[in-house]
Amino acid sequence: MTHSQFRPCIDLHDGQVKQIVGGTLHDNSANLQTNFVSTLSSTYYALGPGNEQATIDALQAWPQGLQVGGGITIDNAQLWLDRGASKVIVTSWLFPRGSFSADRLKALFDLIGRDRLVVDLSCRRNDDGWVVAMDRWQTLTDMRIDRETIQMLSGFCSEFLVHAADIEGLCGGIDEMLVEALGRLSPIPVTYAGGASTIADLGLVNRLSNGRVDLTIGSALDIFGGKGVTFAECVEWNKTGSV
Repeated sequence: MTHSQFRPCIDLHDGQVKQIVGGTLHDNSANLQTNFVSTLSSTYYALGPGNEQATIDALQAWPQGLQVGGGITIDNAQLWLDRGASKVIVTSWLFPRGSFSADRLKALFDLIGRDRLVVDLSCRRNDDGWVVAMDRWQTLTDMRIDRETIQMLSGFCSEFLVHAADIEGLCGGIDEMLVEALGRLSPIPVTYAGGASTIADLGLVNRLSNGRVDLTIGSALDIFGGKGVTFAECVEWNKTGSV
């Protein structure tokens, strides 16, 4: 029987590994709030601007082991795959002026194929659900997360990545309704991020999604300066489904 997995994530900002409070990420970094800034290079964790060399270093440390997202377009997707990424993750480029472009998705699909493409559906809540957000989660698009959206997109990509942007980096608990919806609606793998604070959240995601949604843990993780979860616990969970 399969169970939800811990999926590690390395966030880069200005060339450094950081854990960022999601809603504070803007073009102007003066008000950026971080839970952790590493003094170590991205290669230690091997896995936008100022991150290219750090990303290349990480890919060289673990070729074909990492997915790459952030600033991915049709012009550079193949380049990052050639540099060693297993898949590329795309968001904002699919939404010119905030409106979803089926033509852009199809063109990227035709270029690199479904198996190398991950669509990022990171979102913010509104009164009746979730709306996909772009540009560092500051701009709401015209795309809702619902059955029709998920079914349509799943024909063009191999995975979804979904940050609950309103609670990202706060370690205040996951968005249980979103996790349940993703597990129920998606026919392809989904990785959820946002709010995880203890190892028990892996069990909660597993139960809510019937083992169909994986979980990223960032700011709560010990290797990122967190106090709630150890990396060793996450590895043990992935092996056995318990700790």
